[in-house]
Amino acid sequence: MSLLGASQLNLHYADIEIFSDVTLQVNEKAHIGIVGPNGSGKTSLLRVLLGMQDFDGGDIFKSDSLRVGYVPQTALQSGFGTLKDQISQVFQHLIQLEKDMETSAFAIQDSEGVEQTQAENKYSTLMDEYESLGGYDYQNRMDRVVDGVGLSDTNLGTLVSDASGGERTRAALATALLAGPDLLVLDEPTNYLDFKGLEWLEDFLNRSASAFMVVSHDRFFLDRVASEIWEIDNCRLKTYRGNYSKYKLLKSEEDARSAKEYIRQQEYIKREQNFIARYHAGQRSKEARGRAKRLKRIERIEAPSNEQNVSITSGFATRTGQTVISTNSLKIGFSTEQHSVKLFEVPDIEIERGTTTAIIGNNGIGKTTLLKTIIGSIPALSGSSNLGHNVKIGYFRQGSDEIPGHLTVLEALLEIKNLSIGEARSFLARFLFTGEEIYDQVSSLSGGERGRLALSRLLITEPNVLVLDEPTTHLDILSREALEAMLKAFGGTTIFVSHDRHLISLLANNLLIITEGSVRHFAGSYQDLLKESNSNSSTKEAEKEKPVHLPPSKKTSRTKSTPNLNSANLNRNAASRKEDHEKLISDLESQIKRLEKELQEASNTGDMDSITVLGIEHEELNLRLDRAISKWVE
Repeated sequence: MSLLGASQLNLHYADIEIFSDVTLQVNEKAHIGIVGPNGSGKTSLLRVLLGMQDFDGGDIFKSDSLRVGYVPQTALQSGFGTLKDQISQVFQHLIQLEKDMETSAFAIQDSEGVEQTQAENKYSTLMDEYESLGGYDYQNRMDRVVDGVGLSDTNLGTLVSDASGGERTRAALATALLAGPDLLVLDEPTNYLDFKGLEWLEDFLNRSASAFMVVSHDRFFLDRVASEIWEIDNCRLKTYRGNYSKYKLLKSEEDARSAKEYIRQQEYIKREQNFIARYHAGQRSKEARGRAKRLKRIERIEAPSNEQNVSITSGFATRTGQTVISTNSLKIGFSTEQHSVKLFEVPDIEIERGTTTAIIGNNGIGKTTLLKTIIGSIPALSGSSNLGHNVKIGYFRQGSDEIPGHLTVLEALLEIKNLSIGEARSFLARFLFTGEEIYDQVSSLSGGERGRLALSRLLITEPNVLVLDEPTTHLDILSREALEAMLKAFGGTTIFVSHDRHLISLLANNLLIITEGSVRHFAGSYQDLLKESNSNSSTKEAEKEKPVHLPPSKKTSRTKSTPNLNSANLNRNAASRKEDHEKLISDLESQIKRLEKELQEASNTGDMDSITVLGIEHEELNLRLDRAISKWVE
């Protein structure tokens, strides 16, 4: 069943075309990821579909009863009370029911006879409605969701007017998720979430009965949650079945086919034009005119677009000593006028030349503080961090706010290094600042543009140690891929803080994992860490299951306590029953494994009907397996 549809939508800003001829459909339980370069119109499309923005042509179809939960990139600073008050509005009807039930309970106590019976009936009706709407569980649901999106009790008590953009956005996300809409529309929901929040949101969306549309540049996230990708680029919308990785594969195959078809058509057109030019006035002029008419009617294939993306080269990195940074008894924290606050202790580590180290951990745990401390930007509470021989650090700050807003893009680069205008133009062009754009003021740039400018200012200094704090923030996917290519080719040492799991998986060969009060140095990749985590989980599960595989000795004692029975026959019968149960358990486990493979395949293809049927069968088989194991251990 379709929840939302559109036909031949068009949108322009003045004479600039944003998108045109967009036709789409959102079905029940759809899991849609929306991708495209910054400025391609992704947010505008969402706002048009939700009736929040006018459009220039086409039609939108949706049910009047469609319930939508929309979370913008940054929630507006509006509303009264605390963030908790704002989130609790989702349950306003349940909260009112609680008040009505309390009033009704007092009415029962204060009345007699017919009035008391009426009060009791009213209380019973209210209680039935309260229970049917999940009244006994709504507080637990709210607690789980606010914890999942990373809102602490302190955050919840913050006034909406005083909350940061990240806090307001996470509160808006919690509100939308708790409302249980028919369609969730999320615009860059991962921007303010840490690893824990990302994994929780992925699990929530995959289990949710709601359809959702999500704009994101987080490829890892899109691989986990999307079963359909919409790409907006060059004012057109294309749809692809599958997650992000499948989309990339399908798109590359499509681009290769289109390029071949374009070349073939261009060769055909050239041959026809040559024929027409040669014979337009000779004996074969009639044929030439006929070919000219056919050539005019031919539908021209568009030339393959050369995607404009950041072209970053790392340049030559001068050689450092073998040890780039070393720490000794380092304690990380900060000092106030009254006292010092210790965040955690760092084990003695040595970061070696040519390595790539990712610093990971939850929001607010001190990742940036650690980064600044080990490079000497801020003091440690105690201990020391030492830079190695010939180390030249290039530090990319989170947010890029240090670039003066009154400067132009060109002036911001020349502030770092004295270049000729031609050299500066050439260098900035590699970061997509071309033509008159180099004269734009920094204050007018978007977050992604500021990030690109900050990278250009960093790399023009030719550092041999890159220290990056959330380098992919505000970058679109093409720019992220270009950044990754540069970092892979970089000949020096890289240390970075990030929540971008794709970046971490691709680059890091060492991890500094910050938990409450401590830092763990993991000598391996993010994939190695996940394998270790999965292995530990499997070991714990295996330990839980050990009693199932080791029947207790009570069977023997029970046999000895019944001397009147023939013990030999009893043992044979018990052995026979045990073998039957073991065979049944083995058969059920095999069927469950087969079903799980089919479920995975159905999930990969987005076959929701098959997922539903297979899911029910999977639950039934698991119940049968539980019963079989229970009988086997009796």
